[in-house]
Amino acid sequence: MPAITVEDITTLPRIPAPDQGAKQRRVRSVTTAPSGFEGEGFPVRRAFAGVDLGLLDPFIHMDQMGEVDYAPGEPKGTPWHPHRGFETVTYLMDGTFEHQDSNGGGGLITNGDTQWMTAGGGILHIEKPPESLVMSGGLFHGIQLWVNLPRTQKLVAPRYQDLRGNSVALLASPDGGTLVRLIAGAVAGHAGPGSTYTPMTMLHATIAAGGSLTLPWQPDFNALVYALAGSGYAGAPGPDRAPLATGQLAVFGNGDVLTVAAGPSQDLDVLVLGGRPIREPVAWGGPFVMNTRDEVVQAFEDFQQGRLGTVPAEVSRRV
Repeated sequence: MPAITVEDITTLPRIPAPDQGAKQRRVRSVTTAPSGFEGEGFPVRRAFAGVDLGLLDPFIHMDQMGEVDYAPGEPKGTPWHPHRGFETVTYLMDGTFEHQDSNGGGGLITNGDTQWMTAGGGILHIEKPPESLVMSGGLFHGIQLWVNLPRTQKLVAPRYQDLRGNSVALLASPDGGTLVRLIAGAVAGHAGPGSTYTPMTMLHATIAAGGSLTLPWQPDFNALVYALAGSGYAGAPGPDRAPLATGQLAVFGNGDVLTVAAGPSQDLDVLVLGGRPIREPVAWGGPFVMNTRDEVVQAFEDFQQGRLGTVPAEVSRRV
């Protein structure tokens, strides 16, 4: 980990140092993700567990999948299941995953790739390791994020974005010690390839041991930093700085910039997320994220009646 690297970070565009008057975001909380299992039994960390949804808005849910080194025959996925009312973002750092959906979208994602699926008005999909990975085993590590949609876009037509790892914007910190992979949104005038309904930014940064990263951050976005691997600190040096280690989520307060630093002996990999809060009621029932309970009930009825799509015929013969 991670898959997307460069031989010489110093050749990349630099993120400028913040203005002197920029307001640092303070760390509001650090929580540790509990472990669990998803789908057919693959291990996950529930990154947002115990955090108020109001602080996460517009994000709903995030799992860190792995990091696990499977033996032959062990890799697992999820069966066909429905979604409505939000977007799923699957970012794979190591390993290979197959996706297929009832809207005709899908494909194979591997080291550094991202699949961005807008469930919108309703979709069925399946995520699983390819047969070759099941047979061989191997390293698997990824993230799945759920991004809410506002009321006016809950029922948009489903769509699928296949974002290859080589399409992300690669940036460097001012000192050249941090590699930033910008997947969606914008940082310092640079844009990632992901197209989002909800205004947001998503990036993966590797901070060299002993180094730090200070990012300009849109003031009307929230700010979340999740530690994928390694250990270090969230926040600028001072009394509000908080230790941060693998599987922990730091929630930041208001401001113009945020700072994350690696410890002295190892690199720190973090996923940095921020979005403009939707500030609408959230009714969440299993695979559906709507505004009211009645809408969730309707989603279940529509699924049971086959209105969220049908499994492609060529797939149904194998199931």
